[in-house]
Amino acid sequence: MAVSKAKKARPAAAAEPSNKSLSHVDADGKVLMVDVTDKRESARLAVARGLLRCSAQTREALLSSSTSKKGEALVTAKVAGILAAKQTGTLIPLCHPVALSDIVVDISAVAAGFAIEARVACVGRTGVEMEALVAVSVCGLTLYDMGKALERDMVLSEVRLVEKRGGKSGVWLRS
Repeated sequence: MAVSKAKKARPAAAAEPSNKSLSHVDADGKVLMVDVTDKRESARLAVARGLLRCSAQTREALLSSSTSKKGEALVTAKVAGILAAKQTGTLIPLCHPVALSDIVVDISAVAAGFAIEARVACVGRTGVEMEALVAVSVCGLTLYDMGKALERDMVLSEVRLVEKRGGKSGVWLRS
């Protein structure tokens, strides 16, 4: 069966949330992957943050990893976040696979538990917001997995984009 190389007409992608159409849905309401063929490559950066809420006892145990049977919790969680960012295109159905040039995942102990931040960069035709959000999510879930023997009611919350740079829309900062 021959594959046609003719491109179907697609609506323009939404540049900002104020555009009230969804970027991954066509005029007929059918799901689509956004066509980035004609976009210019540019340096892109996204920063996401989240919070794993846990008790002081669980936080201290994960920091020391002394009670964890699974090893060094924070190192493992950082590596999991990095690996997850690299796999975003296979995890989220309509995300493009992106050649990432930098991924940094940081975990900080805070009174409520752990603050998690991921910074993801690339030079490409599409942004890396989803990669940063996935990195934070999987990092937090890995910490949860490693601490659940002590506390099952931990909560991963406030996963959000805080900064985006590059592309046609330029810089966006959460207020």
